[in-house]
Amino acid sequence: MTAADLFTTLPETDTGAQRRLHARLAAAAADAGILDVAYRTVDTPYGPLLLAATELGLVRVAWSREDHDRVLAQLADRVSPRILRAPGRLDRAAREVEEYLDRRRTAFDLPLDLRLAAGFRRTVLTRLTEVGYGRTVSYGQLAAAAGSPKAVRAVGTACATNPLPLVVPCHRVVRGDGTPGQYNGGPEVKRALLGLEAAG
Repeated sequence: MTAADLFTTLPETDTGAQRRLHARLAAAAADAGILDVAYRTVDTPYGPLLLAATELGLVRVAWSREDHDRVLAQLADRVSPRILRAPGRLDRAAREVEEYLDRRRTAFDLPLDLRLAAGFRRTVLTRLTEVGYGRTVSYGQLAAAAGSPKAVRAVGTACATNPLPLVVPCHRVVRGDGTPGQYNGGPEVKRALLGLEAAG
């Protein structure tokens, strides 16, 4: 009998039993060292936000427009197929996201696993973590800070492919004329986040 079989043998109405069984399965997988990627979702005013973590730290954050099923499939391909919804591993990350969105937190204090970014993109992400709450930088300024002043387009690509939006704050990067520009959560979410920080 597989784990999937265990779930299908429970009455559909017994969601409490399913949750308890799932929690036991997640705990057993973690104890056995076979849970490589844990994930959960957090409800936000901008839609559900997917959080995924390895033992090293938060590895992926995804807004719903990125298609959570596709993101999970990519994690299975690029990190490990041993992936399971295990909310407990992400309690701290979920709490920090909620505190940020409630204007009770201005900086994230989470271990990060940056394995999904390499080379210049990783350098850009590292520089992004230095852009403080309520501040913005232009793509050009970020390119200069990353050591390649002419790599403005590459900075745009790094922001567009940021595996940890919100936590690694690519929403704080704006065009040279001050307009928000694009965001993987959608331009309306970017404007909302900038507004939230400006009001805080």
